[in-house]
Amino acid sequence: MPADSMAHLLTAEELLRLDAAGKATELWRGRLLVREPPGTRHGSIAARLAYLLADHVYRNNLGVVCGQDTGFKIESDPDTVRAPDVAVVCRARVGLIPSRGYAAFAPDLVAEIVSPDDRPGEVLTKVGQWIDAGTMLVWVIDPSRVEARTYRDDGGLTMVSSDGLLDASPVLPGFTCALAEVLR
Repeated sequence: MPADSMAHLLTAEELLRLDAAGKATELWRGRLLVREPPGTRHGSIAARLAYLLADHVYRNNLGVVCGQDTGFKIESDPDTVRAPDVAVVCRARVGLIPSRGYAAFAPDLVAEIVSPDDRPGEVLTKVGQWIDAGTMLVWVIDPSRVEARTYRDDGGLTMVSSDGLLDASPVLPGFTCALAEVLR
């Protein structure tokens, strides 16, 4: 790529300093992605899932749970910073989280909640990025279809119906929750 076309690419550090008031931002290979903040229903689902995960994670000293739009730098040169709706970093890597800036690794578990305007291809691209970066388990929760898909780093895919369970093993041993509980 010619040097002049690289000039407009942003770094993760520049993203930290960017003022995009009222907008959610991410980087994809140095290119800024700006979107409206998610709707209220989306946020309530993310909060409920974070609460259910946090209860299990903190009671069992398994790591940390990160809330909606917490950035993780998952690629460098050019930088990609993605921000899932909910993320879990297992205890062994909690010490790698910097006090400022983005963790330079992918979380162990990621949950993405499908918004009405999300395009299927974009959602699958995110799933692929998370898995390629080292995430072991990605949950894609679709409130409008009342279903979820779980993607595992070994290539496994599981569909979870409205009456099914989200299972976080082996990332979080012992954690399951009813999809209906997350979506209520």
